[in-house]
Amino acid sequence: MNAWSVRPARVEDAKAIVGLVSYYADKGLLLPRSLSHIYSHIRDYMVAEVDGRVVGCGALEVVWGGLGEVRSLAVEEGMRGLGIGRALVEHLLEDARRLGLDKVFALTYIEDFFEQFGFRRVPKESLPHKIWRDCIHCPKFPECDEVAMILELT
Repeated sequence: MNAWSVRPARVEDAKAIVGLVSYYADKGLLLPRSLSHIYSHIRDYMVAEVDGRVVGCGALEVVWGGLGEVRSLAVEEGMRGLGIGRALVEHLLEDARRLGLDKVFALTYIEDFFEQFGFRRVPKESLPHKIWRDCIHCPKFPECDEVAMILELT
């Protein structure tokens, strides 16, 4: 297998990002994202690619003041376990620091993965209400079973 690399997403990556996110959304592991949403938030995304093919993605959304969210983290099933997810998160956290964010959170089912970066579990209620704007669109609302995790960057 050829080496993979991580880079900021480009407009032509949008359909591949939708495909990756949709795969996990269909399994109830991510919130679905429309092509329109991806296009309008393309600057938030990083992608991993092999030979020009997008095999992973993740986004950093600035939520409020010094708070950001790692979201839509997805790696193609056959490419998992190669460090792609880790590299994506490292790039997103580097971007968070560049932007001057104080904290980054994630809502996740893979708590141990985020613990590798120093994220710690927090009560969902401790996060600002502004983050719940997407929750109303989730099929699991209001019985969310994701774990809220936060990383202090400062």
